[in-house]
Amino acid sequence: MALTGIQIFKLLPKTNCKECGVPTCLAFAMNLASGKAELDSCPYVSDEAREQLSEASAPPIRPVDIGKGVRACKTGGETVQYRHEKTFFNPTLLAATVASDISESDLETKLKIWNAFQFERVGLNLRPELVAVKDAGGDKDAFANTARIIAEKSEFNLILMTEDPDVMQAGVEACGFKRPLLYAAADATADAFGEIAKDNDLPLAVKADSVEALIPLTEKLTGMGLKDLVMDSGSREIKQALEDQVAIRRAALKSGNRALGFPTITFPCEMASNLDTEAMIAGMFVAKYGGIVTLSDFTGESVFPLLLERLNIFTDPQRPMTVTEGIYEIGNPDENSPVLVTTNFALTYFIVSGEIEGSKVPSWLLVKDSEGLSVMTAWAAGKFAGDDVGVFVKKSGIMDKVKHTELIIPGYAAAIAGDVEEELPGWTIIVGPREAAHIPGFLKSR
Repeated sequence: MALTGIQIFKLLPKTNCKECGVPTCLAFAMNLASGKAELDSCPYVSDEAREQLSEASAPPIRPVDIGKGVRACKTGGETVQYRHEKTFFNPTLLAATVASDISESDLETKLKIWNAFQFERVGLNLRPELVAVKDAGGDKDAFANTARIIAEKSEFNLILMTEDPDVMQAGVEACGFKRPLLYAAADATADAFGEIAKDNDLPLAVKADSVEALIPLTEKLTGMGLKDLVMDSGSREIKQALEDQVAIRRAALKSGNRALGFPTITFPCEMASNLDTEAMIAGMFVAKYGGIVTLSDFTGESVFPLLLERLNIFTDPQRPMTVTEGIYEIGNPDENSPVLVTTNFALTYFIVSGEIEGSKVPSWLLVKDSEGLSVMTAWAAGKFAGDDVGVFVKKSGIMDKVKHTELIIPGYAAAIAGDVEEELPGWTIIVGPREAAHIPGFLKSR
């Protein structure tokens, strides 16, 4: 049972050191009790107190680590039902399936195609994380060989899918070093799969026929000492599957049901007859509330929109998406190319840079840190003032890259032109279009 703020306060060092980010230990205790702080923020809590506080500081949905290497990932760890309440932390993981009887040449070709699905967005490299190896026929050697090839010859981490403990054991022996997720322990296989997961310290998925039927299974496995569980409520009907996701999240967060306090795995690949429909269903689960979404395949037209949806949903709503301050080259500009300046709000950057690129006029785009605000909002808030923009231009290094002294500012920030000129003597400040869509015509006419 979770501790109250006063109970937590009694276990804290009571130094009021402020190193946790709040003024007093009491305030920190209240934040910890309400899920607004992490125990690791206190540098002086004793080991004994840490052990007693583990329940209070643990997220209601347990975070589960899956995989090793550059695509190691985490699912779960969520603390709120709705994104606007705080934020969602660990993005939905995307998986595609391969049958264990696939030929080595076909598998390597598929992995090469899948590895190419990496998209840069707001300075982040977006890509899917998992491949699910599905047992086809109970051949443990084929299952193990397929898992081994994926583990050794790709960056993907794995889900091992079989109902046979012997086949699962062979798969674990082949790729256990990659920390695969084992799928799935049911009533008949809970003991055998639980032992394999426990002996190899691996995460284990649990499958039942309903949300209610998951509870005795997770309680049995946690009683065996397993903590890293992932749940499948078993429904493959879209409406019921969505209701299950909502019910599980609500039970863990609102009712404090620890038996359901684990991330989930969903299977759009078993709910649709084509990849387009799968992607649509997957989009639903990315929003509500799949920890892992499993598709039959990865294609650019399916995985890219899912990655963008995931990025948007799992971005902290209280912290706007931004790009790094600096100079951006668009279309191989030279010393005579125009210089434009804008804010570091990600949407502003991508719209402006896209229009510049579409104009076919090579340009320099200066992106100033405005704390993630758009041009008009940043100007109104004093984050895109003329003197600040002038100082930024001087420090950016653009003067070493161009021979001319012309700067194009956004039309919505026309009022700062005079202040920029004062800060940049000898420069000509040109007021550009108010709307980004007019940038190509503006650049071409110069």
